[in-house]
Amino acid sequence: MASAAVFSSLRRRRTPSLEALLAPVELSEVNLLVTLTGISSELISTFSLNNKAVSFQRKNSRNLVRKIEVFAVLLECLTDSSSGISSILPSTAVLCFKELYLVLYRSKILLDYCLQSSKLRLLLENHSISGHFHDLNQEISTLLDVFPLDELNLPEDVVEQVELIKNQSRKCKLFIDRSDETLRLKLYSFLNEFEYGHVPDQFELYSFFVEKLGIRDPRSCRMEIEFLEEQIANHDGDIEPTVSVLNGFVALTRYSRFLLFGFEEDEVEMRMRKHKKLNNGLITQEIAETFITIPKDFCCPISLDLMKDPVIISTGQTYDRSSISRWMEEGHCTCPKTGQMLAHTKLVSNRALRNLITQWSTAHGFPCDPPEHGDSCCESVTATSPSKATVKANKATACILIQQLANGTEGAKAIAAREIRLLAKNGKENRAYIAEAGAIPYLKELLLSPDTVAQENSVTSMLNLSIYDKNKSRIMDEEGCLKSIVGVLKFGCTTEARENAAATLFSLSAVHDYKKRIAVEDGAVEALAGLLREGTPRGKKDAVTALFNLSTHTDNCVRMIDSSAVTALVGALGCEGVAEEAAGALALIVRQPIGAGAVGNEEMAVAGLIGMMRCGTPRAKENAVAALLELCRSGGAAAAEKVLKAPALAGLLQTLLFTGTKRARRKAASLARVFQRCENASLHYGGLGVGYTFAGNSATSREISFNSDYAMPVPVSVPVL
Repeated sequence: MASAAVFSSLRRRRTPSLEALLAPVELSEVNLLVTLTGISSELISTFSLNNKAVSFQRKNSRNLVRKIEVFAVLLECLTDSSSGISSILPSTAVLCFKELYLVLYRSKILLDYCLQSSKLRLLLENHSISGHFHDLNQEISTLLDVFPLDELNLPEDVVEQVELIKNQSRKCKLFIDRSDETLRLKLYSFLNEFEYGHVPDQFELYSFFVEKLGIRDPRSCRMEIEFLEEQIANHDGDIEPTVSVLNGFVALTRYSRFLLFGFEEDEVEMRMRKHKKLNNGLITQEIAETFITIPKDFCCPISLDLMKDPVIISTGQTYDRSSISRWMEEGHCTCPKTGQMLAHTKLVSNRALRNLITQWSTAHGFPCDPPEHGDSCCESVTATSPSKATVKANKATACILIQQLANGTEGAKAIAAREIRLLAKNGKENRAYIAEAGAIPYLKELLLSPDTVAQENSVTSMLNLSIYDKNKSRIMDEEGCLKSIVGVLKFGCTTEARENAAATLFSLSAVHDYKKRIAVEDGAVEALAGLLREGTPRGKKDAVTALFNLSTHTDNCVRMIDSSAVTALVGALGCEGVAEEAAGALALIVRQPIGAGAVGNEEMAVAGLIGMMRCGTPRAKENAVAALLELCRSGGAAAAEKVLKAPALAGLLQTLLFTGTKRARRKAASLARVFQRCENASLHYGGLGVGYTFAGNSATSREISFNSDYAMPVPVSVPVL
């Protein structure tokens, strides 16, 4: 019965220590009796004080406590006469008391769970919890069957009570409370109504949640939702109800919360949180999640990012499928982490790790899409398609929220924006319907709100909605919406709002036709450049990825120069975490003569790119050597001379030719040929020039006359937002 420890709540209570589930073997008979007396008394006292707080499993709880009360009387009798009994306590009785220790602790865990867990969760687990009570009764029955009652010289009335609970436990059957079961079925009936396209009656919902369950305010509803989400995060695929059903109950409870209780109490709480944030300098929970440390075992050794599709290679090491596939496609035949030769290139899905990552991501609010190469037998909680009931309930909730955005008070609008942000955080169905229902125009109005909470929630809602491709056009086609997003980027009330505005521009710029529109928007590129120079690590990441996307449109080159974005990108070459994308953007800009001239005029540009070739990631080295090559081709003689005179370039080129990626080797070979045509190449390269063997460009192998030590660093890539 040690499995009863499952009743501990991971979010609100610590898992019981190992000692709580082991018999106290070191205690003497007297101390054991005293310990058992204390535990039983505590259980009886706790249940007596909180009897009315037990919403469900009342009869099972009362029956269990009555048995514990009899044990307490028995223990009290033995404790009172312990000075004369301790030396003659039968060994069988000692073993039974040690077993009783375990039974009492498991009873405590179960009763605490019934007192502290959510009401909806207790309803959904009605059968399994009843089963745990029955298991405890069976254990008590077994214990009493072997208990040496006749050998303890107990008072007659105590013996009669023990015999009574012995007989009761022996005859006890699994009991499922009919009233609890009726409520459980009623809860499912609401979900079935949504499943068939109907919205449950408001009065029936009020009767169920308020009158029957005692959920009387928004705070209680939020707690119920949190418990259900916790249950989803820790879900085992073999346990009922399924994740799809649990998501439906979350959607139903969220809908009921706003339908029954409105927004007023939430407004008060939001103002209190806002005041606390201003006074104490606390960041909101949404932004705090950005800085959650990802467990090391969940990160790919190549990209250092959270793995989406972990796979195992022949050496037993685990990598993200996309990273290791690319590694192999580049011609590598060794394990990146250990350096061992690969016996084969077969990739085996690490489903156990994938499920752990999925559970962690869900618990911390990270988007976690199903892997593209998933196998049919893999089960993933986020891969579960939303049920019709979930979609319908979320649509009903979205209608209420959008109505508040249109006609509510300022506080209600801020709350509605927050809830839309949460709804749009997961599921393309939610993102699609929220936009179709007309949320974007109202969110646009909140973007320039002086209320910091409203502004943060509205711009984050825009970001989440923009992830769905069809919503990109809805946002861009909404008059003044792009201008408002850029306004938040420039003048946002908080750093978080400005960063999320940059991330929104990055998301929108994924569409080629929008790149120029974003770049020509007044102040957009300048604000991104400023965020890249002075932002937080997260802000710099958002800014550099947006600038990289904008750089892929050839018409944006002049804007990038005039807005000082080139200067910001050059400065970012030395900044860990954004250097790779900065080098990539510069490689695109220097393809045009005007861009090459601007980069060439930057004093630290060549030195920064050389530094990337020396100690950057494999992708960063590709981008750096590509930028230097284009700088020589398009930047004129002066720019070529700067590159030519760069120290240590010869050794770096040699290293790339032998250890770089396929693209890096090709660019390095082309750059070496450019130098061959330079008048003073032989002076600077000491005979290196024509002595290269270019992969895929020369059939003749020539010996290189010098060596260069090289240590490949672990690469870092930008996660897809």
